[in-house]
Amino acid sequence: MELTELFQVGMSREEEILVETKYLALHMGSGDAGVLATPWMIAFMEWVSHHLLAASLPQGFSSVGTQLNVRHLAATPPGVKVRVRAEILGMEGSRVDFKVEAWDPQEKIGEGTHERYVIEAERFMKRVSKKRENLGLD
Repeated sequence: MELTELFQVGMSREEEILVETKYLALHMGSGDAGVLATPWMIAFMEWVSHHLLAASLPQGFSSVGTQLNVRHLAATPPGVKVRVRAEILGMEGSRVDFKVEAWDPQEKIGEGTHERYVIEAERFMKRVSKKRENLGLD
């Protein structure tokens, strides 16, 4: 499977996420403030990137995140919707590179890049099962 048959540079996806109490730095333990936690903002960026790929991948394939380089630019209070956008910057082999951004209604709150690899789900899980076995977890 060639990724260029499924995706093109410039393809993008946007999603909105409501900043709930459970997404605050105070509740996550990543800080003491009642604002959107950086780890959650990053998770939303990964989520949107994953869903962009998942919408076009054939059955039995998925993607995994392998690298992030993200800046959290501004605080966002609870009760606000955050818009997250992922755009494909390029592809090489099974790797897909993204530009990721996030905004609240007032300003851009995050930006960066994200790398994902397209995987065969069954093959991937066989490797995980083997690791579990090697670690004595099965």
